[in-house]
Amino acid sequence: MRLAQTLLAASLAFALAPPLAHARSPEVPEILHLNVSPQGYPPYTIVQKGEPIRGIVWDVVSVIGERLGFSVEAHQIPRKRVDSMIMAGTLDATPRAREWSDDPDNFLFTKPIVAVREVFFSLADNPFHYETPADLKGYTVVGHLGYRYPHIEAMFASGEATRINVSRDIDLFTFLLNGNFNDVAVADRTVGQWIIRENGWQGQFNYSHASISDIGLRLMVRPDYAEFVAAFDRELEALINNGKMEQILDRYR
Repeated sequence: MRLAQTLLAASLAFALAPPLAHARSPEVPEILHLNVSPQGYPPYTIVQKGEPIRGIVWDVVSVIGERLGFSVEAHQIPRKRVDSMIMAGTLDATPRAREWSDDPDNFLFTKPIVAVREVFFSLADNPFHYETPADLKGYTVVGHLGYRYPHIEAMFASGEATRINVSRDIDLFTFLLNGNFNDVAVADRTVGQWIIRENGWQGQFNYSHASISDIGLRLMVRPDYAEFVAAFDRELEALINNGKMEQILDRYR
């Protein structure tokens, strides 16, 4: 009788236990303090006054948080303060590529959440096909002020191609709409797709299949969060394998 009662109690405890996917793992924090930047980085993090935070990175981290049992708290921190706050432990993570960090060895990085690929956008009725930098000869290339494009810099230095800078991502595309025949804009493909979608410009632009960069956008996290990174990477791989990642990306392109 006592054995039967013990087995029944164990069965009830198992049945009432929360699903493992939603139970907080011991290697992760209860709250992940994530930087989303004051203006966001659409469509990776989208910060709009009076609206919930969203975006590709935010959605992915939130889904993984549900599976590992942590909540995500957004912080709008300027870039110049982010690294020191992560090192001090007052901030846990920020979206960052290794290549964009001044001191990447001071931090830990997750596996890439999404690829940042810079491609050439052109008007749909005048598609630009890019294979090598020499294809830019005679073209005006619209780029983002302050950005470096090392793979094609020699074309500007030689005068074979001309570079024009704009200060906002959307200006890359309005310049093309109002520009000349031999104009192309260089932009992250996902960012470009987001801008085109948000402005109802579907069908008006073409982008090159070849890119001039292919960088993984990751979470850069505290150096003492090795176990968190391992757990995050496992869940990220699961999202990619089960198709959930593509569903998230489709919301923004």
